Order: sequence, then C-alpha cells, then structure tokens
Amino acid sequence: MYLIKLNNRIFRTTQIYLDKVLKQYELSSGSYPYLLILRGNEGISQNKISGEIGCDKAMSARTITKLIKLGYLDRNKDETDSRAYKLYLTEKAKVIIPKVLDEIHKLANLITSDLNYNEKVITIDSLNKILNNIKMIKI
Repeated sequence: MYLIKLNNRIFRTTQIYLDKVLKQYELSSGSYPYLLILRGNEGISQNKISGEIGCDKAMSARTITKLIKLGYLDRNKDETDSRAYKLYLTEKAKVIIPKVLDEIHKLANLITSDLNYNEKVITIDSLNKILNNIKMIKI
C-alpha cells in the first residue's frame, strides 16, 4: 500500500513542479510529452501518439488542439487515410523543446541529488520492472 501512495505523491508533486516551470511556455505536465514524442517521430498520427503517451483519444485530441492553437504543432491530413491526421512540430516548438528538456533535467537532478550513481541505476531499474509488471495486468 505504501508503494502506491508514495508513487502517487511523487507523480503529483512532479506534475505541480512541471506545471509551474512550464507555464512560461504555456505548457503543462500533460501537454509537453506530445512535443517530446514528436521530436523524434514527426508525421505520426494522433492515434499513434495517444498510444505512445497512454491517453485516450479524446484527451489527446483536446491537447493536440491546444498545442496547435499555441503554435507548437501543425496537423495535416494523412494522404493514405482520409480519417487520420499527421502531426508535425512547428519552428516555435523546436525552439522551446531544448528549454523544456532543460527544466525536466533540472527536476531529475533535484529529486535524485542525494542518490549515488548505483542508487540511481537501481531505482530506474526497479521502476522499469514495476512498470512492466503493471502493463502485464489484464483489467
């Protein structure tokens, strides 16, 4: 029970921190992952990005619409599937992504500042195992 509570508190506190530092870019803890996924996958569909992030399609559609209005994304019809859209980063997004990554790295360094290298490796390895285990649970 404590593991779940601890995980929730870390997640929530991280979201609050990121919401505060990313506000200058009009981004939130829920919207910046779209930019980071597109950074290496421009031209993927809205449906694919939903799967990558782990959000439902409706939430992704709202977030993508917001990012388009902010000038961070372009959405073009897929030529092979008229029902699908391909997403692309704008120049504005490409300029701020390094700044967003810098904020994320600052947070990662802050929250692991009293861990040595081996503790960081063990923590990441353990969390990856937990994530893989929970993905295997059939609901």
